[in-house]
Amino acid sequence: MDVISNPNSSTLFDSKIGVRDVLTYKAHIIDTAAGVLAGLVVFLSLLKTVSWKRRTASVAVDLRIFLKFLLFYAGDLANAFLLVTLATGFYWLMVCKVQEQVLNEMPLPQHEKHFVTYVICAFALKAMQFFHKLILQIYVDIFFIDWERPRATASQAVTAAGPRKCDFLPVGIWRIYFVANEWNRIQTIRKTRPTFQIMAVLFFLEVVGFSKFALKEPPSEFFSQVDTPSYSTILRYGLASALWLCIGLLQVIFTVFYEICVVDKIRQFVDVCSVSNISVLLLPQRCFGYYIHGRSVHGHADTNMEQMNNNLRREAESLCAQRGLLPNTDMQTFQVALSARLRSEYDRIRESFTRRYGSGGVRNSVDERVQNIRAYQTMNYFLQSVIDHAQPDMDYYVRDKLALESVMGVEFLEPIDKSIFYNDERHSFNAVLFHGHESTLLIFDTLFFCVVDLACHDFVLAGLLTYIQQVMFRKIRIYFGGKNLADKTWLDERFLM
Repeated sequence: MDVISNPNSSTLFDSKIGVRDVLTYKAHIIDTAAGVLAGLVVFLSLLKTVSWKRRTASVAVDLRIFLKFLLFYAGDLANAFLLVTLATGFYWLMVCKVQEQVLNEMPLPQHEKHFVTYVICAFALKAMQFFHKLILQIYVDIFFIDWERPRATASQAVTAAGPRKCDFLPVGIWRIYFVANEWNRIQTIRKTRPTFQIMAVLFFLEVVGFSKFALKEPPSEFFSQVDTPSYSTILRYGLASALWLCIGLLQVIFTVFYEICVVDKIRQFVDVCSVSNISVLLLPQRCFGYYIHGRSVHGHADTNMEQMNNNLRREAESLCAQRGLLPNTDMQTFQVALSARLRSEYDRIRESFTRRYGSGGVRNSVDERVQNIRAYQTMNYFLQSVIDHAQPDMDYYVRDKLALESVMGVEFLEPIDKSIFYNDERHSFNAVLFHGHESTLLIFDTLFFCVVDLACHDFVLAGLLTYIQQVMFRKIRIYFGGKNLADKTWLDERFLM
């Protein structure tokens, strides 16, 4: 009776129904946006699958291709869900905290649970993509091509004919181990500093007090809160994810300028290869990979300090040839599309020794160590002959990539008779390093931090667990990456640090 007799109570009743309808409508908008993006990223995942199929020289459409599509789709779908949840969280953060009076009600509990489902799905899908990339990096095919030649030295012994006998000094192995350890060192470098990232996020959330923006109360009641504060799940996620991504983006921008103006560790590795007279072949896919041309323009790298300084001075003054693969060029890094014949010969050499003598690592038998050296020399000679165009049936040519090929990530030409070396100024070989997947790592860390916080409502604990998982995966990458390096290059694992 009171409700009927009081017009204000009926208005209040109608407004409550209207608020629920508006909140439900906004929840449907989230579903619609997620559905549309999920449909659009299918085409992106299909394009990645087609590219992978061509780069692996796969003919049939089998289960492996379907699984690859699912893995690509998982990563793209995770990005779509992140975009939707980030926009939703940021929207509610702006709407609810800018208002001076309570004009917009907070989402209902069932809507928050629905929102958390999207966040958990995004994290699970991004974790699948992260582990997929991690496994690919751990088991990448890699080989160091040593261009050093034995040096002739005059022996003190005199033959019966009279002239001195000419001996050859053996080629040192330490240059290869030096380059291998440099490769191990850059495996896990990133464009962001994970420890700084966590400390900066916690500083703004806990010390500066940004976490108060996640309270359900309006701004005027922030400092009048007496009881245990009540946080909104959506606001908490929107605040944490936006802050984490903003700080990460600022770090990436700073790193880009730092690498251009100060030092670039990826470019430094290419210089190390040139000084050491060693090239590097990387094959993440069966018929696609990267080549770093490190052949010294001076012929030898086993020199003393004085000769090394003279060589560097001559390069600085342009008194010698340029470092590029082609004459009169400086291009040293390439994307390579290998012909099936070349890849088959590469696999044949590897399997012939692996089948008879086992894989890499610490050698306990003298015979195994001897065969290990023989395997490296055989592969080294074969790849040298390919680079020097001494294998007519496995030759290659160099060309630039079309802009559309670079954007789509697909090569239009198939390497049927000859392999193709694409000029690569962007040093794309960092795709087999953490450095080349900063976006995936940053998003994975963001979702991990947010999921832990949504579970325990503690930013400090979420930061601590995020740091632990970062250290753990970094050590896993280094440990198994080192073992893979020893296995694929036949180097002794005891000398890899």
